[in-house]
Amino acid sequence: MPDPTLRRRTQAKLPNHRWKIYPQFPQLAEELAQAISPDFSPVLAQVLIDRGMTTVEAAQGFIHPDSLDLPSPLDDFPALDESINLLIHAIATNKKIAICGDYDADGMTSTALLLRALRYLGANVDYAIPSRMKDGYGINERIVEEFHREGVKLILTVDNGIAAFKPIVLARNLGLDVIVTDHHEVPPEVPPATTILNPKLIREDSPYRGVAGVGVAYILAVCLAQKLKKAQPLINPLRELLTLGTIADLAPLTGVNRRWLKWGLRQLPNSKLAGVQALIQVSGATSSASKQGRAMKPDEIGFRLGPRINAVGRIGDPQIVIELLTTDDRGVALERAMQCEQINARRQEMCEEIEREAIAWVESSNIDLGDRRVLLVVKSGWHHGVIGIVASRLVERYGVPVFIGTYEDAEKTHVRGSARGIPEFDVFEALQFCDDLLGKYGGHRAAGGFSLSGDNLQAFGDRLSQFACHCLDPSHLKPAIAIDTALDFDRINLQFYREIDALHPCGIENPAPVFWTGNAKVVEQRIVGKGHLKLTLETDGSPANRIQAIAWRWGEYYPLPPRVDVAYKLRENVWNGETSIELELVSARFPEVAPPAQPILVNPEAPPVSVRPEWLAGPPLEDLFGQLQGRVFVYGDGRPSAGPTHAAIDYDRPQGVCETFIFWTLPPSLTHLKWFLAKGQPQQIYIYSQLPSLPSPEKLRSLLSEYLTRSPGSPLHLLKFSQAHWVAPSTVLAALRELGYPCKDFPKTDSLVRELERLHRWYGFSPAKLGKIRF
Repeated sequence: MPDPTLRRRTQAKLPNHRWKIYPQFPQLAEELAQAISPDFSPVLAQVLIDRGMTTVEAAQGFIHPDSLDLPSPLDDFPALDESINLLIHAIATNKKIAICGDYDADGMTSTALLLRALRYLGANVDYAIPSRMKDGYGINERIVEEFHREGVKLILTVDNGIAAFKPIVLARNLGLDVIVTDHHEVPPEVPPATTILNPKLIREDSPYRGVAGVGVAYILAVCLAQKLKKAQPLINPLRELLTLGTIADLAPLTGVNRRWLKWGLRQLPNSKLAGVQALIQVSGATSSASKQGRAMKPDEIGFRLGPRINAVGRIGDPQIVIELLTTDDRGVALERAMQCEQINARRQEMCEEIEREAIAWVESSNIDLGDRRVLLVVKSGWHHGVIGIVASRLVERYGVPVFIGTYEDAEKTHVRGSARGIPEFDVFEALQFCDDLLGKYGGHRAAGGFSLSGDNLQAFGDRLSQFACHCLDPSHLKPAIAIDTALDFDRINLQFYREIDALHPCGIENPAPVFWTGNAKVVEQRIVGKGHLKLTLETDGSPANRIQAIAWRWGEYYPLPPRVDVAYKLRENVWNGETSIELELVSARFPEVAPPAQPILVNPEAPPVSVRPEWLAGPPLEDLFGQLQGRVFVYGDGRPSAGPTHAAIDYDRPQGVCETFIFWTLPPSLTHLKWFLAKGQPQQIYIYSQLPSLPSPEKLRSLLSEYLTRSPGSPLHLLKFSQAHWVAPSTVLAALRELGYPCKDFPKTDSLVRELERLHRWYGFSPAKLGKIRF
């Protein structure tokens, strides 16, 4: 039995997560697996059901996206044909074309893709990417004027432009044609470009609806090359750039993205592009995939290639990436890849330093995030290009939306920042709510950027908290972990891992499967690298059921308790030529007791109440005790003992008729109160409205689990149990339901968190409110 002190200390340090396990449909999963293939695992069929694939046709189309018929992009993008004709005319007449890209991975891969395509097709083409620090996002009037001075006749925006009304008006007034290719939300006022290609402007059920900026560029380039009958040599290299940009931009891996990326991920390990080869080499990606002829995993782009590209846009010169992805010279490619590697290492150091400083500030400020429900942290000297990454890490750590900024001047007159949200919080709506306090701002539901005067900082924080308290419940502040299904360790092997390949590519809107295993024994654990946790786990007390696990950035949770429920993804680990499968932990909790059967619940009805006492606010107790006569009932958690008095005192429950009740705290429910009133029949009741020591949701679930395990089959008396822990019977029912007991014969309850909130309000009832209750 572990030391309870250690258990409390360790429990406080476990990840602060909500586990949301998908409803399980074992029979449907079995039928679906058999219909797909005799060898298809029902475990993976359950994952397909979780993704909405409940029919054989839907599942087959998901697993084999190449089998689906796609409409021509020319049918779904009304302006595509005109855009192609504009480019063909510019190529034929040698008019200068200029691409205006963006400094993130999507924008830079889009720029490189169109540069490669247009140069191959004979265009006179150049490019420009605005400076993150000097210009901010998107095409601007300075760039338009430079293009005009350089003799540009056609501007082609990639991954930006849909909101650039004034710059595009300027370009059109200067006589330039403008093709906007973008995928961001369409504003109320659309710029007067010559043509606009944006998947947000096409039919909602189009398979092209979710393409990133690089996807729009790919569609334009391929359709242009096809019309010029020069597409074949371009398809493979452009598809590789499409794959890099789509995954790095966190585009949804559904629809046409899924089909294209299945091809692209197979190509990447043996890329023919010098820059991609060099990037793979310096990052250490796909050391085994290329040798074994397998596809690259999206994670290898998301965690290795993508960050090295993005780092350059954040703190370096985007020209490095453009040259990397457009050169055919291996020497130049390796030199640019090494620059990306060095810049990314510097970016990592900056992120770690800023994260440490931000955490130190939060911890020393004693901010009540449960009350504020949002975190705003601003400090001088932080690099604006990387604070968005730190914001994401702080969201993971604290479970609240994070707005992080840095002063742009020594006088602290101007703040520039980034924001990251949680699923229940809309970042862009929050920024709109603060419109009058901000300078520039933009973004979407999950992330955004903003600037404001330093004088408005306090008001900005208060306004954000007001918005957050309106839309977030306390339960939202625990990040939700979506879990597909349970899995036994003895099912995990290389063959099962290969079967999961059928579900790839995984990413946004098609997450990698998350499994869970209960009551795993922690055999070994140690901290490795920069605060990671390396574990050996075991089930059933058998070394044959042992498996290795890694938990990234979990050093603060060391040591984990001896037994845990673990939620995890599977990953391949190659060491000294040996390949094994290990767990990548995403969450851990204390073992939950699996409910064996519906517990026997005893919940006697309260007797009728005929008394109508006078409800009074309690005066100082020493004064009251000195005045009392007859029999008195004194009740409450932490209730004081009676002072000098002539009264006979009953504690805990009235032994008979009592003229006076003194409630230091109220009973935990109206039902308890009725029992006391029926028994004691008081004439007056003094209320002190003290809050008792309420258990946390985790503690109450744990108490119930221990009770049901310790006394299986014994009746659970709701009134006695709830009185012992100062909670209402409805609170106990909510906890039982969260443990998996349906309690079908009892009234509906809200979530346990909501029931505890309601209990807090009950304990704060005033005598005036209580006097209005009809008994």
